[in-house]
Amino acid sequence: MARERSTTLCDDDESEFHRFFEQHHRGLARLAYVLIGDPDTADDLAADAFVAAWHRWEHVRGTEQPVAYVRRMVINLCNSRIRSLVRERRRLVALGGTVQEHAPGPDIPAVVDVRAALRQLPERKRACVVLRLAFDLSEQETARTLGISVGTVKSQTSRGVAELEKMLRPAEVLSAAALLEGEG
Repeated sequence: MARERSTTLCDDDESEFHRFFEQHHRGLARLAYVLIGDPDTADDLAADAFVAAWHRWEHVRGTEQPVAYVRRMVINLCNSRIRSLVRERRRLVALGGTVQEHAPGPDIPAVVDVRAALRQLPERKRACVVLRLAFDLSEQETARTLGISVGTVKSQTSRGVAELEKMLRPAEVLSAAALLEGEG
């Protein structure tokens, strides 16, 4: 007889999940923050991922890499949230409103620029760059987490970093580079 998730779980399940939560919550919330840029939303999305993982705990813990499974849940939730924000902003602009960028807290301009540049990357490139560079996952771990090949991780990371460098390069450097390219 299969046990329903709505019934009380045994103490071992609860203890195991609690240990998993304690061990990985901070890192997964940080991942959401890097992808979303808002600490409150990031905490909410990480919590949502853990709630979903709890409801499917028997399946999650049975996977080869439970943390990779939940990490993917966080990425999916962040991507959904970003798509929702984009739709909301388009509707606001269509109605004649304006969109104000707000960076809570004492963010320095460089951090704000990197966050804004990351948000401009397509979802897969952004996820590859963040997992590889901010979370120092291997290419194999990143591929497993995202459900893509190692080659795709390599190319998406490389292209994502190149796009970020281009977006973050100061205007005077861009002007000088354009002049030099015009001379060759």
